[in-house]
Amino acid sequence: MLFLVFELDGERYALDAREIVRVLPLQPVRAFAGTPPYIAGVIDHEGAPVPVVDMAMLALGRPARALMSTRLVLVNDGGAAASTTVAGSAPGAATAMPLRRIALLLECATRTQTLAAEAFAEGGIATPEARWLGPVASDAHGFVQWVKVEQLLDERVRALLFPDPPTWRTQSVPEVPGAGAATGRAP
Repeated sequence: MLFLVFELDGERYALDAREIVRVLPLQPVRAFAGTPPYIAGVIDHEGAPVPVVDMAMLALGRPARALMSTRLVLVNDGGAAASTTVAGSAPGAATAMPLRRIALLLECATRTQTLAAEAFAEGGIATPEARWLGPVASDAHGFVQWVKVEQLLDERVRALLFPDPPTWRTQSVPEVPGAGAATGRAP
């Protein structure tokens, strides 16, 4: 299997290349208040906002460094449901949900490596607070740990990033008294 390898403070991690949509150079990220610290904000990708997960903040509690090797890696939100039943539709009928993407902010993400899936084994340490940390493999350079994209976001964070329905559509705009008369239109 082909993996994109990245480093955090000298430790190597790997993303399954099949989960990667695109690798982008570092670009400005617009911060969003009210999100967990490891949600760096959003980027614009092809006209759509994409949430950014800062892997250094998630794993180490520090923001990613702006290095020449720092990349934004677009992946599909693997934890999102592939389909959902629409209210009023026949039981068992499902419609495809729109594809939801996240960008991973990764340091030292400049090389790939081929490793057999069988080369990975459980590390012997349970990580319930870091469910996204998968099994480890060993090579001539030490250990590399598989990052499980579908485990990156828990349901609470996923609901913040991908509210259903979107919060901006559910908020009503208060009417301004007399606004209809000021424009010459009837209320």
